[in-house]
Amino acid sequence: MPKKRIPSLNWLRVFEVAARTESFARAADELHMSASAVSQQVRALEGYLGKNLFMREPKRVRLTDSGRAFLPIVHQSLSSIETTAAALFGSDEREQVTLQTVYLLAMGWLPKQIAAFEAENPNVKINLVTAELLPQYNKELPGWDPDLQIAYGSASDFPEGAEPLFGETISVVAHPDVAAEIDGFSSAQSHRLYEIASHRVGWHQILSSHEEINLESLDITTVDSTPVALMMAAEGLGLALARSPASKGLVEALGLVECAGFPKVQGLQSYFLLTPPARRHGRGAGKLADWLRNAGKEI
Repeated sequence: MPKKRIPSLNWLRVFEVAARTESFARAADELHMSASAVSQQVRALEGYLGKNLFMREPKRVRLTDSGRAFLPIVHQSLSSIETTAAALFGSDEREQVTLQTVYLLAMGWLPKQIAAFEAENPNVKINLVTAELLPQYNKELPGWDPDLQIAYGSASDFPEGAEPLFGETISVVAHPDVAAEIDGFSSAQSHRLYEIASHRVGWHQILSSHEEINLESLDITTVDSTPVALMMAAEGLGLALARSPASKGLVEALGLVECAGFPKVQGLQSYFLLTPPARRHGRGAGKLADWLRNAGKEI
């Protein structure tokens, strides 16, 4: 018959402190308990597990092999509980707003926007969570349900009420050493080209105006996201497509530069601001939504 759940999670807390201090007496001081109470709770946990966790010595305790194996997962679990509780229920008096967006925007355009917004609105704290595909936006995020969402796609992909924020301009970028070798379309044939299969505009649109280039002869490598393509390009492995303004911060951080001789192409998809209908929005979410709308107009 399988064991029931551990009857008291406090046993784990007592075990972790006793293991860290190597003393029931010091653990008792830290936990504001008596040393005998610490000993009793450790004994109860050992009885439940059917293994000794400590070797008792006159002035100290030492972990057994079983205790040493058990300690890391206990420590990790307790730390996770404490940090999550602090994030969700901590003493921070600022209004918390959770914004969900695609990875590229979170790594490129948004950080500067959030920094500027929080500087102007010090009573509001932005929690940022990410998703990539549209179905992921509908999944439950326990404790982190988004107040606002920014998603990427076409107007027909989103429910009525989705607000277009901005589109994108696509350009060719590379590591500076690679870009120095590029003098136009003919140069593309000697470099790997990173493509994002899920995007409607890519290398085909960049190169289609030059019929002399045989697309089938090119070394086109598919990856699943623009950040990955940009990271590959930053290592000098080939050319990638930057998608401004979303990728601007990431392109700058990676030290990538535009390649000469290639046209800039307007994308066919855009970024949209969504407000989940089930959420009650405070003033902070409204302020952030207005900030994002205004920032989008300035692009």
